[in-house]
Amino acid sequence: MITALLVANRGEIACRIFRTCRELGIATVAVYSDADAGALHVREADTAVRLPGSAPADTYLRGDLVVAAALAAGADAVHPGYGFLSENAGFARAVQDAGLVWVGPPVKAVELMASKTRAKELMAAAGVPLLAPVDPGSATASDLPLLLKAAAGGGGRGMRIVRELSALPEELTAASAEAASAFGDGEVFAEPYVERGRHVEVQVMADGQGTVWALGTRDCSLQRRHQKVIEEAPAPGLDEELRGMLHDAAVAAARAVGYRGAGTVEFLVSAGGRPYFLEMNTRLQVEHPVTEAVYGLDLVALQLRVAEGGALPAATPPEPAGHAVEARLYAEDPARDWQPQTGALLTLDVPEAPGIRLDTGYTGGDTVGVHYDPMLAKVIAHAPTRTEAVRLLARALERARVHGPVTNRELLVRSLRHPDFVAGHLDTGFYDRHLGALTASGAPGDDDARRLAATAAALAAASAASSGPGPARSGAWRNLASQAQTKRYRAEPDGSAYEIAYRTGRDGIPAPVTGERVLSARPDAVTLETVGVTRHFTVTTYGDRVHVDTAAGAHTFTALPRFTDPAERTEPGSLLAPMPGTVVRLADGLAPGAPVEAGQPLIWLEAMKMEHRILAPASGTLTALHAAPGLQVEVGALLAVVQDAPTHASDASVHASDAPTQASDASVHASDAPTQASDAPAHQEETTP
Repeated sequence: MITALLVANRGEIACRIFRTCRELGIATVAVYSDADAGALHVREADTAVRLPGSAPADTYLRGDLVVAAALAAGADAVHPGYGFLSENAGFARAVQDAGLVWVGPPVKAVELMASKTRAKELMAAAGVPLLAPVDPGSATASDLPLLLKAAAGGGGRGMRIVRELSALPEELTAASAEAASAFGDGEVFAEPYVERGRHVEVQVMADGQGTVWALGTRDCSLQRRHQKVIEEAPAPGLDEELRGMLHDAAVAAARAVGYRGAGTVEFLVSAGGRPYFLEMNTRLQVEHPVTEAVYGLDLVALQLRVAEGGALPAATPPEPAGHAVEARLYAEDPARDWQPQTGALLTLDVPEAPGIRLDTGYTGGDTVGVHYDPMLAKVIAHAPTRTEAVRLLARALERARVHGPVTNRELLVRSLRHPDFVAGHLDTGFYDRHLGALTASGAPGDDDARRLAATAAALAAASAASSGPGPARSGAWRNLASQAQTKRYRAEPDGSAYEIAYRTGRDGIPAPVTGERVLSARPDAVTLETVGVTRHFTVTTYGDRVHVDTAAGAHTFTALPRFTDPAERTEPGSLLAPMPGTVVRLADGLAPGAPVEAGQPLIWLEAMKMEHRILAPASGTLTALHAAPGLQVEVGALLAVVQDAPTHASDASVHASDAPTQASDASVHASDAPTQASDAPAHQEETTP
């Protein structure tokens, strides 16, 4: 019987596991890095053990330290969560060798599934459908496009899509080098790249008595950088024959490796409805809540039950009910190539409602740092039908109050309401086709809505300045004319400027000169009537940053000084850090005086598990270099200066290996893989925090 459980992980998944432990009467132990000393999972645990350092390699990836922590804290079991050491056979073996219960599959099953090439051979023998491998050395144009993948990897590391045969040798070399760096194994294999395929997976749960459950399907096709963004269960639009084929293949895969516990078998489903095995993830998945909602199960509780030697409750799983959809809320800017964001998370509030679930590792007041994945939370909606679940989730996200770093919240809402998603037309190229439209700020009514929100911000600020302590003012009024005052705001993150003029009457109550009727105005809330429609605005101010939340969405502004201060100038050709991070390496021979070519990678910056390349903005000479490996930098820090001739570029651009873009300012094009891979591969690879 497990009495005390250490979770060898952090953030949201640690908090999720602790929740089940509390319900089962199991004491909890957290481990934490120095960067996570004040994190929610540390605060929620009964006991916490420090892992000195901040980088994952020094902390959460140190299996020896984690096992020592479990023993020191008196834990008798270890749950790996997902990511980090969750699929590390050596760690699982070390846990068991220390006399601790391993809440995971047998070590042998982890080993068999650790290599994608070996796993595919095993699945072929079990009759599971596969994509035929392609020998890169003899590939022809008819084999294109090809997908190169790291045999030992995940999370998109070592992955390349090859569409031109002439590019294959270079991409093979790059993929192998990246795989070796990320996983210590440079083996790469090739398979056909399936255009517009769907990522569909089957949740399995098995006990030690020979029972294997196939708990339905999940669709995880909406991805960015091979990382899942929105998942749902069951996968829509699959006929019963295909569902049965996927279930049977998943059960066969689990039995082929003698599986025990929770796992996921992942498939690529072609546009024609043919399934192909991708891999088996030998752990719990980030998206497990949608399966829990549909089947009415607690998968963590079942994991613990099986780890204690117990059997599954029945020979067959319960009947599914309804539909569930999950959205991952990330601190990132989708409009700027998914650039990760950091800083204080001032407020995180998703209103409670029937059918809504929030899994998170953050609360308001926490800080989003540079060391780990930028996922803030998962919001899950469950309803009788897909239409109702999708609508419920979009509305919950729309009403959420998220103050702090830029997030993908607006993208999630727009994605859930996109006609293709609503109709169930899903594939892994969804964001490749629709990202521009989903992040555009020029939709009809956008500017009017933001201007009205800026008006509310100005009235709230004026009310705060004039009222001081005392009762709030409310009622309907129009002020008599006085000299107009103005407040200026910049909308974030796109930079649109708004100047709001208002007059304050003798009663001290402000009213906009544009004629909106003020029904109430307080420092934290404003109600306006315009064209006969009443709208409520909740206004929260943190220094010069103002968040305005409405029933139809949220707006963030930076209050600007009344008179524009002269802008600080940076030398032409300056390369500025587009985000906080750590310099991991420099181009060979990079030093002041060195000639550089336009677009040449000069500096590699690592931030939030992703590696970004800083490119030379123009051909010229490096006249200054302020970066060095190991240097931690803040956003906007001057890294280097390139003196170009005959023209000057405006700033550095950051570019990913797979899809260069043109940028005039600091734009981020992160490499397609996090530094630390951590979740189920999606098309045909995926990662999570």
